[in-house]
Amino acid sequence: MKKIAVVPAYEPEELMLPLLKELKKNDYFTIVINDGSNEKFDSIFEQAKEFATVLKHNVNKGKGAALKTAFLYIKDKFKNYSIVTLDCDAQHKVSDANRLLEYLEKNPTELVIGKRVRSGKTPLRSRIGNSLTRFVFYLATGIDVYDTQTGLRAFTDKLMDFMLNLSGDRYEYEMNMLLECPRNKIVVKEIEIETIYFNNNANSHFNSIKDSLKIYKQIFKFFSNSLFCYIADYILYVIFILTLENIYISNIFAKVISFFASYSLNKKSPYIGKNKPLIMKYCLSLLIIILLNTTILGLLVNYLSINKFLAKILTELILLFVIFIIKKIFALKNKKII
Repeated sequence: MKKIAVVPAYEPEELMLPLLKELKKNDYFTIVINDGSNEKFDSIFEQAKEFATVLKHNVNKGKGAALKTAFLYIKDKFKNYSIVTLDCDAQHKVSDANRLLEYLEKNPTELVIGKRVRSGKTPLRSRIGNSLTRFVFYLATGIDVYDTQTGLRAFTDKLMDFMLNLSGDRYEYEMNMLLECPRNKIVVKEIEIETIYFNNNANSHFNSIKDSLKIYKQIFKFFSNSLFCYIADYILYVIFILTLENIYISNIFAKVISFFASYSLNKKSPYIGKNKPLIMKYCLSLLIIILLNTTILGLLVNYLSINKFLAKILTELILLFVIFIIKKIFALKNKKII
């Protein structure tokens, strides 16, 4: 299987050149995409031609567009290949890219991504941004991906059509990749890689506000059904409280109705569909959540004397946090280092 490296580049530093040289030494066919860089960077791209094929956008179109330009080129030129994407700022080691491709040899239908374990090397801005995005991603999908922003990703030709059909031209493209994988029954595998930042990541072109908003917009689109059900659950709870005046019965009724609404919205998705085992798990999760949710609500209202309307909001937040921690513990127990 042919190894192909894709490096999107917008106004790169000379740090990119040693990376390209190392890729060539490791027998990669490398494609660099000049994503509308200023003319003063032409000399760097000229030097890059010694180690890679250089494609060019006349104007800056974004990282997602650059990746898709490379993918179209690869689909037209090659068959039976594996692709690894790397950032041009030398944050990724070729040895880590090799490890991702080694995993793909036995798992060619999966998406493999590099997992940067946070350390003192990580700039504060990146730590905060990555942690927040990870938590919002979890709320939207129920899936705990440790490093949603990693640019080191690998897949084979079997996923090429999927990659080309994803929406997004800038950094949101990579988020859409993670959001759509579960819907298309594509396994996402994380493999630990080294955390490398140069000059406190000052060379990054990621706009913390503008690009983050685009990423969160994609997550919240995905999140809309779940958000609707949370709101419906709370409104129903308030209605039942005002009529029945019993927090336990009100919470159970509201939760059952909102869960059936959630099922109706999601029954056509690949997660549930007509899969009876998944439907059974869905119903079992309803019983468990009702038990936990109602117990926490009762404790907040009866033992801490918290207002029953505020207590409902706090209950949902506490339960989300508890589920997140439980999943974290199980993930650590079943952790596999490759």
